Amino acid sequence: MASITIRNLDDTTKQMLRERAAQHGRSMEEEVRILLRGSAASPEPAATVLPAPVIDSIPGTLSGKRILLIITGGIAAYKSLDLIRRLRERGALVRPVMTRGACAFVTPLAVGALAADRVYTELFSREDEHDVGHIRLAREADLVLVAPATADFIGKMALGLADDLASTIILASDRPLLIAPAMNPVMWAAPAVQRNVQHLREDGVHIIGPTHGEMAESGEAGAGRMAEPLAIAAAAARLLDDRPKPLAGRSAVVTSGPTHEPIDPVRYIANRSSGKQGHAIAAELAALGAQVTLISGPVTIADPQGVTTIHVESARDMLSAVENCLPSDIAVMVAAVADWRASGESGEKIKKQPDQPPPALQLTENPDILRTVGHHEQRPALVVGFAAETQNLIDNARSKLERKGADLIVANDVSPSTGIMGGDRNQVRVVSKNGVENWPDMDKQAVAAKLAQEIADRFQTAMA
Repeated sequence: MASITIRNLDDTTKQMLRERAAQHGRSMEEEVRILLRGSAASPEPAATVLPAPVIDSIPGTLSGKRILLIITGGIAAYKSLDLIRRLRERGALVRPVMTRGACAFVTPLAVGALAADRVYTELFSREDEHDVGHIRLAREADLVLVAPATADFIGKMALGLADDLASTIILASDRPLLIAPAMNPVMWAAPAVQRNVQHLREDGVHIIGPTHGEMAESGEAGAGRMAEPLAIAAAAARLLDDRPKPLAGRSAVVTSGPTHEPIDPVRYIANRSSGKQGHAIAAELAALGAQVTLISGPVTIADPQGVTTIHVESARDMLSAVENCLPSDIAVMVAAVADWRASGESGEKIKKQPDQPPPALQLTENPDILRTVGHHEQRPALVVGFAAETQNLIDNARSKLERKGADLIVANDVSPSTGIMGGDRNQVRVVSKNGVENWPDMDKQAVAAKLAQEIADRFQTAMA
């Protein structure tokens, strides 16, 4: 199927399909393909019913919060469209301000449509400035967010310049300020930019990113990519989080990502875990007041803010780091640890030999980190494990709960068709001695928030 054109659907069905696709971060055409594949896999043909769209709700994060989003003129401005959607998914009210440069990359029409609000662009607007509009915009927000923040705009902020609406709002605002820099790596590394960034930090400005990666320019790579919209939304949520801190005074250790088990200096055994779920859980536990140490395998995502992160490579390294964190009140073992490693790592690259069969790879079992923690003499009060399965999900999760000494097993189906491994969404079943709780399909940040609250509730119940 090369392409799909969406035609001859009534407006209600189109809107449901559009919102379902947006919820999953896919195009409408791709959403239809997935629905059709699911229908084809069913043992009996059945009419495909589109459920009513559900926007993820993460209680206590951005619900009802007013965010003034300033979009400046860099190629990363296209990401601001997804950022608006992510903020609104979390209940935020987004009011956009665009510089003239930003309008060259994305249109005010697109920004306004996604924000469901007017887009402000001009300082000397007769319509807006009759009541000193730039002051009103600055003061009505709970948070001012600049994404992307270009080198030029960062310089204006550091020097206190105010020659357009966006920079004037910055000076007129007394609200928390979060910026997401985005620029060429050489520009980001320039001494002048680094001086300006340091000045902003000293002024109390919160900064997320930039991250490493490929640039829009051909052949350019390095630190300079704007942080991903999900990470920015999470950072905004942390800044505005006025929830109680039920885990204050508690310590937690979380594992995340894959492990890399070396075969030789070039090759290794690994899996497809991105670390997104584990990193999100660490951040949410910290948001509820816990002192969190994250043990991360090799990932390409940023360390969560407010969390102490230790980077490791192999399962043995991860186990050692976890045991060094004990005693701890909470252990959440999310990492997809490789079950096996090469029994003998070659010190040199293993070369192919002409007309010879491939060398035999002898494997040995890696340490079981969850089982070690679940039966440890310094066992945490609450041990949570994850079960990534492709078959017999609940039976395997129940077996894992008993064998490994966990209190909860968060089980998910990671079959390739689900897109969970490495993706942004998850659907889990939480297995305990009391039964199985089915959670709806949510993005991984929402799963993390719900699990963190479940952990906090269990501690509060135990203390009652």
